[in-house]
Amino acid sequence: MLRRAMILAGALAVAALAGSTFAQEQPAVSQIIHAGRLLADPSTGRVLSEHSILVGADGRIVGVEPGYVTRAGAEVIDQRSRFVLPGLIDSHVHLRSVERSPSQIVDAVTLTASDYALRAAQNARTTLHAGFTTVADLGGPNDAIFGLRRAIAEGRAAGPRLIAAGAGVSIDGGHGDANGFAPDVLDALRSPNACSGADACRRATRRQVQAGADIIKIAATGGVLSNTATGLNQQFSNDELAAVVDAAHAMGRRVTAHAHGADGINAALRAGVDSIEHGTYLDRESVRLLRQGDRYLVPTLLAGWWVLQLAEQGGVLTAAQEAKARQAGADMARMGRFARENNVRIAFGTDSGVSPHGMNAREFQLLVEAGFSPLQTIQMATVNAANHLQLGQVAGRIAPGFSADIIAVDGDPLADVAALENAMRFVMARGAVHRND
Repeated sequence: MLRRAMILAGALAVAALAGSTFAQEQPAVSQIIHAGRLLADPSTGRVLSEHSILVGADGRIVGVEPGYVTRAGAEVIDQRSRFVLPGLIDSHVHLRSVERSPSQIVDAVTLTASDYALRAAQNARTTLHAGFTTVADLGGPNDAIFGLRRAIAEGRAAGPRLIAAGAGVSIDGGHGDANGFAPDVLDALRSPNACSGADACRRATRRQVQAGADIIKIAATGGVLSNTATGLNQQFSNDELAAVVDAAHAMGRRVTAHAHGADGINAALRAGVDSIEHGTYLDRESVRLLRQGDRYLVPTLLAGWWVLQLAEQGGVLTAAQEAKARQAGADMARMGRFARENNVRIAFGTDSGVSPHGMNAREFQLLVEAGFSPLQTIQMATVNAANHLQLGQVAGRIAPGFSADIIAVDGDPLADVAALENAMRFVMARGAVHRND
């Protein structure tokens, strides 16, 4: 009798332990989204009907189940009339910047770092409400962007998950450095990471990693909005490019290169950069190099389209900026078609801050006009961008373990991608609802 009781007690203890383990493996469900149509994994393009997304208290997805399920104590969020998909990712923004205006040059010497930080917080909220739950901020003073990154991560500010480059690395006097001011003003405004020579550029890169950069942004060529007539071709020397990439990779950081001219694009790729921003004049050699390794093109067609509008409007850009905008604006649209014809791997990015924040989804329509299907553009802004930003196991899909970054629109973005721009109705980021029209 005693032996039988001991066996029974042991069995009950094992069962209790198993039940405890099972409970630990099944996080409590705090919210359930009822999705009328669901694109959970954009890489497949498969749309599910009448499914439920279970979200845990930790802001992660617990499960995706068929039907409209409920759980005791869980809040039900009704999106049965809408198309639900993963939160969008913009791989190239400038949150502290506002679109170009006649006051921009004056702003540089009248606004404080605090002014810019508050602008960045406002722009982050606007971007989040547009459906972008993750962004990469590629260039701006460290204090404002790194402070905003921390505030968003700690839930003290509303905004997308922020991958931050902070101050970019550029050549002395090149794109990314101060230009177009009197010499004494230039000394006050110059970039902390402007450099000349391989050793200086290696040092600037290491210091930027030390400051907290998630990714290193370099200006491999001239830029449209630099207030200087120095063209759009290569600016870093090959040795300088190699030094930046070597230093960044040695410290575990990817390098993305602002690059317009083919000579600068190809030099940066040969030096080992991980992605190209803009890529206006990429050629067949660029395509060959982009196909090597885990590399992406971030075409930012919206930036080219927007600066061309500003050039036509007049009164906003300086003479040097306007000449380059007219040159590059139409060429960026042609580049989009060339990239599609050559099957270049693309991550979605807009360069917002050049264009208005919140307009990010206009990029989808420009990509469709370049010949991509709506599904391809959504893949660029979800699974592709997540992989590009090293978030492939965090964002870009609606699946167990992934962050609950979820949006919903009226209509069907696979039929008309404009729904992502004009019909955004629901935004959840990391399990918190930020918009529910």
